[in-house]
Amino acid sequence: EELVAKAIAPVKSEFLRPPPVSGLVKEKKSKRQLKRERQQEKKSALNLCPEIAKTGDISSCRYKDRCRFSHDLEAFNNQKPADLEGECPFCPFGLACRFSGTHKKKNFEMNSLKKDVQKLLWKNKMRLPKSEARLKTLGLETRPPKKQKDRSLKLHPREKKLIDLRDKLYLAPLTTVGNLPFRRVCKSLGADVTCGEMAMGTNLLQGQASEWALLRRHSSEDIFGVQICGAYPDTVARTVELIDQECTVDFIDINMGCPIDLVVNKGAGSALLTKPMRMKAIIEAASGTVDTPITVKVRTAYFEGKNRIDSLIADIGYWGASAVTIHGRSRQQRYSKLADWDYIYQCSARAPDSLQVLGNGDIFSYVDWNKHKSDCPSLSTCMIARGALLKPWLFTEIKEQRHWDITSGERLNILKDYVHVGLEHWGSDKKGVETTRHFLLEWLSYTYRYVPVGLLEVVPQQLNWRPPSYYGRDDLETLMASDSAADWVRISEMLLGKVPDGFTFAPKHKSNAYDRAENG
Repeated sequence: EELVAKAIAPVKSEFLRPPPVSGLVKEKKSKRQLKRERQQEKKSALNLCPEIAKTGDISSCRYKDRCRFSHDLEAFNNQKPADLEGECPFCPFGLACRFSGTHKKKNFEMNSLKKDVQKLLWKNKMRLPKSEARLKTLGLETRPPKKQKDRSLKLHPREKKLIDLRDKLYLAPLTTVGNLPFRRVCKSLGADVTCGEMAMGTNLLQGQASEWALLRRHSSEDIFGVQICGAYPDTVARTVELIDQECTVDFIDINMGCPIDLVVNKGAGSALLTKPMRMKAIIEAASGTVDTPITVKVRTAYFEGKNRIDSLIADIGYWGASAVTIHGRSRQQRYSKLADWDYIYQCSARAPDSLQVLGNGDIFSYVDWNKHKSDCPSLSTCMIARGALLKPWLFTEIKEQRHWDITSGERLNILKDYVHVGLEHWGSDKKGVETTRHFLLEWLSYTYRYVPVGLLEVVPQQLNWRPPSYYGRDDLETLMASDSAADWVRISEMLLGKVPDGFTFAPKHKSNAYDRAENG
């Protein structure tokens, strides 16, 4: 009880161990030095020209001596790392592929950015007539329309497509770790609804390939949405029309709760909670532009102790949203303190019947899920976020109504599945392998916080519990419990081979990092 009161996981005494001594951290390199090293690395023999890698012909590169990559086939073959075990999942990389065997030409992903569309976006010549008409109707037009034939666009809000989220297991959009390979793993473990990582509307409208990558969808994601954020109704309206026109999605979620300073300072995310009329304009503009259902994600308020969603919940439905997800914390709280589910229940009771209300915050077991559903029958469903990062089999536990005392071997198999689909998504050449490794390490920086069921004095584990240092029931379980980035790298090497020379890793959400000094 004392440990639980301090938010420390009550691990059985026979498994406890003293915390390991952290290693030395090497001095960080300057941005200029890192840039210079990257440029030198591109010219190394290991960075073979992609065109030559595909064809095996040195003369196939049109850039010849001006190419920024190496054309030395012999040197590349001499220095190429040993192939990884298994078959190539999907490969346009030819000689650069890290797998032996037959190259497959199948791709089950969609929503990629077409080159002709990207060029139109770059030149600001992409025509989006539906959003222009809707903005004009609402009196929100911000720039004079280009000369065009007079076309009357009929808008029928009552004919919008429907999305039914009731009682479905919804994997929240998660920055960095909530990528397509992670969503595929969660789908295989029982998730019903998936949503892409938050994309900035302005970046999508500018045709940024890295932002469009966040909209990619796999064919296994049968109920899939994308999440966007924007500060102004014209930006959001044009973005939803562009997505509706170029992508295959079942719903578009507008983020009005993101607490990150970079987003808030631009007037988007949770900054909109202080501007209800701007919220209204954005939702009305978006929902009136496309037939695709528009959903909204919010926090309880901007400032702690000044909740306001209960006073807006009815309006959000009337403005045109099909569903609203309420994260039970204010922007000021970020992720501190527990989510306020009583307030979520209060908002759900005030919502109109046409608006589906979803709760979000601290769900980490089927017990949590059952409690929220029984305490508030008017809730359509609950969104699962950080709980899925620590244990993606949470979806299985909810569907099977059990605490799964998963073994270290079973957990490793899940990581193997992730690596397989990661190589399929990011590529099986050197760059694809290291990109897969990077995102695997980002995920492992969360998973170590999971404490196996069989080691706990009290079940189930709560999401806010901090795990003490402990021994697992086998060496692999002990390794998976380590909070050292060096041990996460060792796990990645079990799946993707040795890290390259000079490899470094620093998780986005914490200061714990890996470099060679940590390994002595």
